Amino acid sequence: MTLVKDLKVNKEHQINLEQSLQEACQDKEFVSLVQSLKLNKKEAMTKTSKLQLVLEERKHCKSCKGFYMCKNECIGHVLEPTILEEKLYFSYKPCSYQRKVLEAQNKKKVVRMKDIDTKDKKQMSIIKWMDDFYEEYDGSKYKKGLYLHGSFGSGKTYLLTALFNELERSKKATIKIAYFPELLRTLKEDFHRFGYLMDELMHVDLLLIDDIGAEKVTEWGRDEILGTILQFRMNEGKITFFTSNLTIEELEEHLSLASGVDKVKARRIIERIKQLTIDKELISENRRD
Repeated sequence: MTLVKDLKVNKEHQINLEQSLQEACQDKEFVSLVQSLKLNKKEAMTKTSKLQLVLEERKHCKSCKGFYMCKNECIGHVLEPTILEEKLYFSYKPCSYQRKVLEAQNKKKVVRMKDIDTKDKKQMSIIKWMDDFYEEYDGSKYKKGLYLHGSFGSGKTYLLTALFNELERSKKATIKIAYFPELLRTLKEDFHRFGYLMDELMHVDLLLIDDIGAEKVTEWGRDEILGTILQFRMNEGKITFFTSNLTIEELEEHLSLASGVDKVKARRIIERIKQLTIDKELISENRRD
C-alpha cells in the first residue's frame, strides 16, 4: 500500500509541476529566460518558482530608485541564475546601489576617531559619549554599548566604525562589524562557515550589528540567529552595539510577525537589546548625497 501511495503522490506532484510550468510559459519573459539558460523541460519544471522569483526581483530593480527602497528578499541584492557544468544554481548578487556602497567601502581608508568631522553639532553628543567610552574601556569590566538610531546617511556607522578601529588599534580589543542583512544571507548560504561565524559573533570583545531593521524578518533570523547571539553576549557580559534607521519601538514592530507568539518573541529581542545598550538618536544631514 505504501508503494502505491508513494507512486500516486509522485504522479500528482509531477502533474502539479507540469501545470506550474505551463502557466509560467504564458509569460514571454519567463520563456526567454528559460531559453537563454538552455534549460530542458525537466530542469525548468523543477525550478519554475525560483525562475519566476528571478524575474520578479529583476522587475523590482528596474523601478527601484534607491538602496533603501529595495523590495527583494535579500536587501541590496538580486537573485540570479547561473549554469555551471550543465547544472542550474541560484545566488544573490549585489544590485547597482549595493555595488556602489561596497566600492566606496573598499576605497575608504581605515577611519579613526581623529578623522571625525566635528563641525556637525548634531553629532557632538554622540562623539562625547564615544570619547568617554574610549577613555573608560580597558577590556576588564562590562560597559553597555550603544543602540544608535536615526536618519539615513547621518554617519551612524561611520562614527562607530571609528570608535571600533581606535579600540582595536590602541587597546587591543577584538572587533566585528557585521552588516546584518548580509550576515543573515551568509549564515544561511555558507553552511561550512556557519559554526565559525556564530562563534566569532558571540565571543568577540566588541560587536557592531549594523543596520538592524533593514533585513527581511524570518523566525530563523530573529530567534535562532539574533536571539542566540544576544542571549550569549548578555550572559557573558560582552559589549554590543547596533545601528538602525528605526527607533527601538519601530524595531520591535519590525521584528513582530503575524501571531501573538511572534510579538512576544520580538519583545524578548528588544529586552535583550535594552539590557546590552544605551539608546541614542542621531538626526543629521544625509552625508551620502
